[in-house]
Amino acid sequence: MKKKIFITGATGFIGSHLCEMSVRKGYKVIGFDRYNPSNDLGCLKKSKYLNDIDIILGDVRDYDSVFKSMKKCDIIFHLAALIGIPYSYVSPLGYLKTNVEGTYNVLESAKNLNIKNILITSTSEVYGSANYLPMDEEHPLNAQSPYAASKIAADQLTISYYKSFNLPVKIIRPFNTYGPRQSNRAIIPRIISQCLTKKNKDITLGNLKPTRDFNYVEDTCRSYFNILKSKKLIGQVTNVGSNTSISIKKIANKIMHITGKKFIITKDKNIIRPILSEVDNLRCNNKKIKKLTSWNSSTNLDDGLIKTIKWIKENKSDYSKKYQI
Repeated sequence: MKKKIFITGATGFIGSHLCEMSVRKGYKVIGFDRYNPSNDLGCLKKSKYLNDIDIILGDVRDYDSVFKSMKKCDIIFHLAALIGIPYSYVSPLGYLKTNVEGTYNVLESAKNLNIKNILITSTSEVYGSANYLPMDEEHPLNAQSPYAASKIAADQLTISYYKSFNLPVKIIRPFNTYGPRQSNRAIIPRIISQCLTKKNKDITLGNLKPTRDFNYVEDTCRSYFNILKSKKLIGQVTNVGSNTSISIKKIANKIMHITGKKFIITKDKNIIRPILSEVDNLRCNNKKIKKLTSWNSSTNLDDGLIKTIKWIKENKSDYSKKYQI
């Protein structure tokens, strides 16, 4: 009998790719995401694997919804979260309810259902601006946005369930993921979509100086299964990243080179973070995951960008809206 894998945030960017990879690996997939009256399946609506995924639309903030949906599942991948950093300045409470209370509902349900394989998704944003590079799992946590604060709280709650109830949780902490289907609220699709559609001579971005460790979505998804297999990582945090970094300005220039376009980059004040909230540098120390699993970051940045650009070209209609937050 196929093992059942329960994925929250299933219709989102990473969640949709993770659902598809799970199907390819032979799992019975239960995809859980937020109820909406139009039954919009988000990033899964065009998936060729849609008939192989059981979709449940509920609410991660509601314990009953989560508990009932998780019954008889063997593995939990928890990704459901509010993720946009700028909107966390507008609605901090929304982030607490979804990211902290939602994680509580997953943990409490897993405990009561005696589930033995639980992966909770964190984020490199919990580290804040680097005290040292590359950043390992012992790097101090520093919440520079309400989003980061909510994720730190969710991570600490997760560790408390391991220490208090012996719940076999693992925390996966990806650095910046990119690839097909990502909303142009994220920096790489924002640059690509402007390069492909703008008729004038400028593209608008926020702060160009910060550096990020970018990872192609397929590599990020593979890390979930590598961490899943490792008993040594129970009760621990594991970074996922390439141990390389690039500035926003340089990646914009790289994308312009690949697309054959040349634009002047102008700053949009609406998408620049407050000074003390800007995370200046992120680069992953990935020694732990490489030592304890067989994972590696196999897609180089140029190849990943080419694949992402191709997908956005073929799905331009999905990028017609101007997202500010």
